[in-house]
Amino acid sequence: MTLKQNFNPARLLAPAALAAAGVVFTAVPAVSASLEDLQGEGTIRIAVANEIPYGYVDPAGEAKGAGPETAIHIMEELGIDNIEWVPTDFSSLIPGLQAGRFDMVAAEMAILPQRCTKALFSEPNSSYGEGLLVLKDNPKDIHTYTDFAERDDLKVAIMAGADQLEFLQELGVAEGQMVTISANSDAVSVVSTGRADAYAATGLTAADLASKSDAVELAENFEDPVIGGEPVRSWGGFVFAQGSEDLRDAVNEKLAEYKETDEWAETLKSYGFSDQDLADSNERSTEDLCAAQ
Repeated sequence: MTLKQNFNPARLLAPAALAAAGVVFTAVPAVSASLEDLQGEGTIRIAVANEIPYGYVDPAGEAKGAGPETAIHIMEELGIDNIEWVPTDFSSLIPGLQAGRFDMVAAEMAILPQRCTKALFSEPNSSYGEGLLVLKDNPKDIHTYTDFAERDDLKVAIMAGADQLEFLQELGVAEGQMVTISANSDAVSVVSTGRADAYAATGLTAADLASKSDAVELAENFEDPVIGGEPVRSWGGFVFAQGSEDLRDAVNEKLAEYKETDEWAETLKSYGFSDQDLADSNERSTEDLCAAQ
């Protein structure tokens, strides 16, 4: 079966911009996606946050990243032959599910207790650590999130809705030292122009951003933050609206099978995930992650 992928660039526009352009929206009540209905229609709407290497749509309109490429395989296995990809801001992923704007998220979103109260998560598809994007040659000698708690002259940028906010708060970083941006694509500009001294993100995201500009780099000798006595590591999974248990369960079944294959491992490695990242993805269950203190 050949999977068809659709991408509607209009979905990148904010509702206000579309309204100004004369596009009229009809209110649609949020309805949880039923696996049976999706299979009957042959189409599923899957959101990404345009964050490399987790989930994004390239200039040609093709969905790429660890989440989308795994999702494509799973949808083929489930007999859903058409995917409509919906790029949106990271902070809009769970609200979009709740509002029924899409049926599933493939952004490798970290499975966290506070998110589990708002949406359903699959078992982990990935695991990853943290990182920092800093100015070239790291003139302010920043190597850990704790530096921002210990030095009140530093400012750190974070993406709206990302779990780095919680990490920094736990470490005691003052709100006034945080600069919130709406998308990862803004990070290089924010750091290179001095609005922030660093950008806190996952190590894979920070490394990808560093490759795009000579003005910034990945902080060397980075130390993962330690919270509650444990180094911070995230586990990313697919996300569904509450009430979509049958879809989540079907995805979990196919995901477990796929993670046993070389194809899955090669896909994630092609996006920079290490052998350790792949092994760690099996170390925690979603039940445990949702119940974590």
